[in-house]
Amino acid sequence: MSATSNNSRTPRALGSLSVSPLSLGGNVFGWTADEAESFAVLDAYVAGGGNFIDTADVYSAWVPGNKGGESETVLGNWLASRGNRDDIVIATKVGAHPDYKGLAAATIKSAVEESLTRLRTDYIDLYYTHYDDESVEVGEFLTALDDLVRAGKVREIGASNISAQRLEESLAFSDREGVARYVALQPHYNLVSRDTYEGELADVAARNGVSAVPYYALASGFLTGKYRPGTAVDSARSGKAAQYLDTDRGPRVLEALDTVAAAHGAEPATVALAWLAAQPTVAAPIASARTTAQLAPLLAVTDLTLNAPELTLLNEASA
Repeated sequence: MSATSNNSRTPRALGSLSVSPLSLGGNVFGWTADEAESFAVLDAYVAGGGNFIDTADVYSAWVPGNKGGESETVLGNWLASRGNRDDIVIATKVGAHPDYKGLAAATIKSAVEESLTRLRTDYIDLYYTHYDDESVEVGEFLTALDDLVRAGKVREIGASNISAQRLEESLAFSDREGVARYVALQPHYNLVSRDTYEGELADVAARNGVSAVPYYALASGFLTGKYRPGTAVDSARSGKAAQYLDTDRGPRVLEALDTVAAAHGAEPATVALAWLAAQPTVAAPIASARTTAQLAPLLAVTDLTLNAPELTLLNEASA
């Protein structure tokens, strides 16, 4: 690990794509943020130098009355109203929408058309397989994805929620057959969940030049520091975040975040993202904001550099 985190505003490369060091999560669009709130957050993100927005066709099918595609629809409306499609890198995912589950070739080819329609665009910059589907050979879905790249509907491909073995198998197939190759990996990874990425999966990514774009970068909000013993938080994700208080690691990490944040006059969320950005293979952590006020400490990651003792403190607290 380098002595300092490379948190400049320098864009990161994902294959042919050039992305900002913070990816804005779109899971809240059409869920906890309505269209007007979502547009305000998107405008502020772009004004702050961001260009990399992450969504999925399934967002937010888990909400009563929703059927999936709500986030893509909000994002598509925003792109159309702002006329900025060529300036934005859009990542979306296939395989988890209630009507298009799994990674069969026919499923992928049908689902992508729905995503393109909702996003009001004729191409997707980064298209992830949302969850691995081990009932399908890697050759089938990679060939289907390659067809989309060759047709100009997708620029680059990525994988999310995949094992080290299947990632290695997928990369080997792409190299051997000369088809589209994963350039990005979206793992569950943060200061209170390191073993979900570090180890074999991270090693495969590093060996093969695949960049990580971690989700749950703030552990459902826990690493913002707003969850403390005896406090109640009004959030749709509060139950998931608060559970970290019941572990040994959670409070220890909060204490370390507070120490580093105080030294920089920064928010704990900014420090948590800066730690992620400093990790080998990580290109850009994903974090979402329901309001522009929540967005500010996320964007601040581009201006925060952690020194070696601070990284060590956070490493030891989160071990």
